[in-house]
Amino acid sequence: MLEILEVRHVRRVASTRGSEYCVEDGSLRSPTPPSTPKKERRPRDISNTSIATNGPLPQAPRQSPAPQSGPQVPNGKPTSPYNDRSNNPMSPTQQIASQTVSSKDPKAAAQAASDMRNVVRRKLTGYVGFANLPNQWHRKSVRKGFNFNVMVVGESGLGKSTLVNTLFNTSLYPPKERKGPSLDIIPKTVSIQSISADIEENGVRLRLTVVDTPGFGDFVNNDDSWRPIVENVEQRFDAYLDAENKVNRMNIVDNRVHACVYFIQPTGHSLKPLDIEVMRRLHTKVNLIPVIAKSDTLTDEEITSFKARILTDIHHHAIQIFEGPRYELDDDETIAENQEIMSKVPFAVVGANSEVTSPEGRKVRGRRYPWGVIEVDNEDHCDFVKLRQMLIRTHMEELKEHTNNALYENYRSERLTQMGVAQDPSVFKEVNPAVKQEEERTLHEQKLAKMESEMKMVFQQKVAEKESKLKQSEEELYARHREMKDQLERQRAELDEKKSRVESGRPLDEKTKKKGFSLGGRN
Repeated sequence: MLEILEVRHVRRVASTRGSEYCVEDGSLRSPTPPSTPKKERRPRDISNTSIATNGPLPQAPRQSPAPQSGPQVPNGKPTSPYNDRSNNPMSPTQQIASQTVSSKDPKAAAQAASDMRNVVRRKLTGYVGFANLPNQWHRKSVRKGFNFNVMVVGESGLGKSTLVNTLFNTSLYPPKERKGPSLDIIPKTVSIQSISADIEENGVRLRLTVVDTPGFGDFVNNDDSWRPIVENVEQRFDAYLDAENKVNRMNIVDNRVHACVYFIQPTGHSLKPLDIEVMRRLHTKVNLIPVIAKSDTLTDEEITSFKARILTDIHHHAIQIFEGPRYELDDDETIAENQEIMSKVPFAVVGANSEVTSPEGRKVRGRRYPWGVIEVDNEDHCDFVKLRQMLIRTHMEELKEHTNNALYENYRSERLTQMGVAQDPSVFKEVNPAVKQEEERTLHEQKLAKMESEMKMVFQQKVAEKESKLKQSEEELYARHREMKDQLERQRAELDEKKSRVESGRPLDEKTKKKGFSLGGRN
């Protein structure tokens, strides 16, 4: 039988951040946030703002202000459901809109603030009914149910199945029967296995799917052991993309991985090359949540130094791990809670499915050792409570939203681009004339510079060709000149010889005496 998980936090319904409902006891409640006894809330003037109520109010004349309902403060003035943001001069409409903008995007925040300044505010003279929208979302969500897909990645023997059973307080994974060494069949590749279960708590149904990776890191050669995991994540993205492209999109099943809990072996040194490579391959496709498995094998000092080394390796290799989003109107308590959760990353966890007796005589979930008892739900012993708080109680919806709005959209855009589907970025682009003119001027200057460089190259090429031809002609002229000079020298030598013969009285053409043969014999 499933134990009832204690739900302490308020679930945000859909994308309307300002409208909230509480599921502590499964009943519908007003969107009025719970009061904090630690801080004194000062009511602000709500004469020009609309009041969210849960029931009809008596009709009031037009001239008189609408009757207000809500908790009273000492001065007799009713408080607004948005008074939990004390000292905030923004109207409820501004609060709702600004909560959808992350503080990490200043341009979007400035644009949202500019849009809200252009909104015309009107005072309600009676009950309208749109304050019941959170309750409508609540009823629809509870009727439809929720789904959550989590992947666990890590070497064998790190307690992945035990931790999953401990997280959801149920026997999702049955106990495994250990066989002898000779009977074990060593798999040749990493296999992907998924287990689904329907669990219910306070009338809220959750379809839980756990994706396990048995065989990961169990080989002598772990090259490409991450490939089946990445392919499985991409196949789930492709299946969702195909379902979106169908004509009938009424019943789309979300099988995408919403969170990946990566188990790190408690070596106490640093991340292994296999861990770094796998996280580098996965961090752009899933929400990575690193945990140190079986942290009870390390001392507190070793855990602290081990966490520091892990974070150093993660930052050095630019690996993105999941961080809880921050909204503009988060109160100090929520911000401090998120900071406390993130300060525990990577979570040092211990899993246990059985109960033991503590030294005080209480029944607790934990493990008994000769030197003491490790309590799973004790924050002084491990970070299991913070991991459960982030994964289930406070950030489950943010994990799903980040998967859909960031990880899946990036993969979808990349896949559509590979398929040849491209969207003109200028379709939905707001054009500023000054910026447009500056861009055109820059493009024109770049075009002129390119043309100038091309003309210089062509000119230099033509000059080089002309110089080559001139040099060749010069060499030909020099060769002809030498030939003519040699010919003149030969003619001069012949003339000098003839002159000397004339002066000496010799004939110009000397005839040589021919020798013949006599038939008569020698005289």
